[in-house]
Amino acid sequence: MASGQGITLVPNDREMTTQQAADFLNVSRPYLIKLLEQGDISYTKVGAHRRIRSQDIMAYKQQRDAQRHQHLSEFTAFLQDEGFYDQESHEIER
Repeated sequence: MASGQGITLVPNDREMTTQQAADFLNVSRPYLIKLLEQGDISYTKVGAHRRIRSQDIMAYKQQRDAQRHQHLSEFTAFLQDEGFYDQESHEIER
């Protein structure tokens, strides 16, 4: 809110359409459906339509963000071990 971004409050028991869930995760709808069919996110079917509980989307997002953070930390540590963050490498030769 402080940065001017909007926020949305979503009840835990609310169900989302696949498009709403894809928008929330900032992924395409076909990619979200692939995640659903792989079993990465649980869902129910109402007729021919898939519905995803908001708490399941939140849990998936938290898990995905934690994995991204861990992989980024590991990559940064690797780069440091390989010397990509030496003081000398930040200096510009003139």
